[in-house]
Amino acid sequence: MPPASADRMSLSPPSFHVAVIGGGPAGLIAAEVLGRSGVAVTVYDRMPSVGRKFLMAGRGGLNLTHGEDFRRFVTRYAKAESDLRPLIEAFRPEDLRAWSEGLGQETFVGSSGRVFPKAFKASPLLRAWLARLDGLDVRFALRHLWQGWDGKGRLVFTDSSGRTITEKPDATVLALGGASWPRLGSDGGWTALLQERGIAVTPLRPANMGFTVAWSEVIRSRFEGEPLKRMAMTFEGESVRGEAVVTADGIEGGAIYALSARLRDAIQRDGSATLHIDLRPDLSTESLTIRLDAPRRGQSTSTFLRKAAGLSPLAIAFLREGAPSLPLEAEALARLVKAAPLVLTGVKSIERAISTAGGVPFTEVDEHLMLRHLPGVFVAGEMLDWEAPTGGYLLQATFATGIAAAKGVLERLKIPDAALTESGRSATRQS
Repeated sequence: MPPASADRMSLSPPSFHVAVIGGGPAGLIAAEVLGRSGVAVTVYDRMPSVGRKFLMAGRGGLNLTHGEDFRRFVTRYAKAESDLRPLIEAFRPEDLRAWSEGLGQETFVGSSGRVFPKAFKASPLLRAWLARLDGLDVRFALRHLWQGWDGKGRLVFTDSSGRTITEKPDATVLALGGASWPRLGSDGGWTALLQERGIAVTPLRPANMGFTVAWSEVIRSRFEGEPLKRMAMTFEGESVRGEAVVTADGIEGGAIYALSARLRDAIQRDGSATLHIDLRPDLSTESLTIRLDAPRRGQSTSTFLRKAAGLSPLAIAFLREGAPSLPLEAEALARLVKAAPLVLTGVKSIERAISTAGGVPFTEVDEHLMLRHLPGVFVAGEMLDWEAPTGGYLLQATFATGIAAAKGVLERLKIPDAALTESGRSATRQS
């Protein structure tokens, strides 16, 4: 994408007006692509400011994308890989990094392969981004709640005073997000509006979320809020190393999020799911057996496990949750340490999930993300039916779909793409 100083193409006054509904990353990047090409853009959002979930995501460090091999990268989108691949190939992780750096926010690759701005937070990037959009004359209509379409096909909004406003743009980009963290703006209310127009919508479900566990009083009273570190979780043959955090009613954290889609579907199907936790993934069962075969010399079980196996008090409590009476034989105890069972009883609410699964199926849109049954209306971001683990994959696909939708608008309106004509290097660079 061209640097921040690039001017929009000289179409004065703008020949077309496009409405972008939703002020998250997908909507803002769509507005930028359109604004660069001389389109008059209005971004509508029901909140008093834009980018609220983007800012919250950056509170602990804004994970923009991931630095792993691209062939591995796209597999993270699982069932949606074939649909998202061409869109992400057109706006790859290195393009997202270049875009961020064009806003004055240099990036770096962390030890885990995750990519962050050097400032680490989202707020400097968002400020620079909004300044760029202002320079492109992108207009913002905040506190405008979208109510669908009227009988004449016009967009209908209600503003903060309760007044009804209608607009008839030349094209519309819907980027209303999913249904996680609704207090930040995305509440999934758009699903009914699209269904009323005959658009199929897969029910929204939580993704990258925590799970409920029927903890013993020991876990609840002693270990709430504590992390379980340096372990590996396995479910249905897939293993993930990382950390998890105990909550009063369950468990959450990076390792559990990576398995959340499989676990959610299993709980929906079977009523519960049992995963297994390797509390010492750095040791083989054989090595651990040798350690646990040492004489106990009067030590309590907890002391022995702490010294011989290097287990933390929380890890020992996990062992007892799955097997209150621990085996005395060294090999059996080692096998338990390497695969402690944890029964998940339910899925935590979508309101607290990091992201959302479900939404508009790709069969409902064409290759430019335009709704087949609503010509001139494009869909981007989390409104589409895809999900991905945390690690930068969420934002990468959000940006890529926002750009794809905007370029679809330009093609429909037969407007040259300024990102191509101005610099010779496009955000849709070929691999």
